[in-house]
Amino acid sequence: MMLRIRSRDGLERIQVDGPQITIFQLKTLIESQLQIPIQNQTLSTDQNLLLAKTLADLLHFSDMTDLSIPLSALNLSHGSIIFLYYHGERTVRGGPTVSPAGSFGRKMTMDDLIAKQTRITRQESPHCDSVSFDRDSANAFQRFVNETLAFASKRGGFMYGTVTDEGRVEVDFIYEPPQQGLEDDLVLLRDPEEEKLVDAIAAGLGRKRVGFIFTQTIMQEKKDYNFSNKEIIQAAELHAESELKEWVTVVVKLEANEDGAADVHFEAFQMSDMCVKLFKDGWFVTEFGENDDPKLSKMKKDVVVGGKDVKEVDNDFFLVVVKIFDHQGPLSTSFPIENRKNLVTLRALKSHLDRTKSLPFVKRISDFHLLLFLAKSQGLGSDVPALAECVNTQTAVPEGIKATGSPDSFISNKEFYCFPADPTLWF
Repeated sequence: MMLRIRSRDGLERIQVDGPQITIFQLKTLIESQLQIPIQNQTLSTDQNLLLAKTLADLLHFSDMTDLSIPLSALNLSHGSIIFLYYHGERTVRGGPTVSPAGSFGRKMTMDDLIAKQTRITRQESPHCDSVSFDRDSANAFQRFVNETLAFASKRGGFMYGTVTDEGRVEVDFIYEPPQQGLEDDLVLLRDPEEEKLVDAIAAGLGRKRVGFIFTQTIMQEKKDYNFSNKEIIQAAELHAESELKEWVTVVVKLEANEDGAADVHFEAFQMSDMCVKLFKDGWFVTEFGENDDPKLSKMKKDVVVGGKDVKEVDNDFFLVVVKIFDHQGPLSTSFPIENRKNLVTLRALKSHLDRTKSLPFVKRISDFHLLLFLAKSQGLGSDVPALAECVNTQTAVPEGIKATGSPDSFISNKEFYCFPADPTLWF
């Protein structure tokens, strides 16, 4: 039976006799196979163990402190991941590769020297304290990929929200750009003009782009990685583009629970500083062959990992775990979401307004996706940021904001007039 051990050094594998062995026996095997003394090991099935900074933090992870219980009692089986925190230093298996150099060896170029200095190690801490999702936004995203796409094709979106002074990222809505989702790839068909509108609305709402969210398909779940090489490059590219140190990347996937059924899981990460730097400097190989291992990222030049010169790096070295929470934000997510399979029409707008007519007008339009629809289809592009500011402050909408594409339509505090007199034109 094979178990995966994730520590600050990345993902390693050990062989055990079966799920009947005890935690003490497991620690003994880790000592013999990974050269980490038993007394230096703390084990847990909780990935947050890797965020521990003090002894007091380690005491919170008690699920594997009873050395006598068998692995089967923790539902651990072939391929399960166990998280390992250890004190001290170690040499990762493999050791350095010795090659001739100097007077009697090959001459070293400047690129060789730079590569020798490029050491990839696991980044211990993220630049953000945590990420928290608005429950309605998170549910709307996962419900679509679960119930409509059935996790058969990938889906992605940009997360918008705020970053607190303490570094806590709070996500209040998700914008889904035009895209083509495949089984193992996600192609974003980005529309610069639409994104300008999105950013303007977000600014009016007091929000900004804070991260990227994507799904993995059920076929990917059968493979042995957290991020594929394609996902690493896409995430690094978007992180680098943002220039936001707290930028968060979130993956949504199906995982089997104790009853054998599947649950939807959200996992949050930051791309490591080294990963983003290597991407900016053009070190990643960005073309993939059929025989490439998706859990390894290829480098154009040698880098040093665990004292060994390599051109393939385990993707886990580039991931920094981020704690994840949820909250109830101020915006609703009941209006149809952009760029999905079904075209959003004026009928959807009328239905939304009818359904919410008992609420104050500013509450009726407190939905990012509705505001984006107005900006794109109702000629309100220049006025929507002002509407968004009203939503942000929950103040009355000024009388007479005109819809430039329809001279006879306008928004007032009391009613919403944006429909042609002929109902057949609502489609």
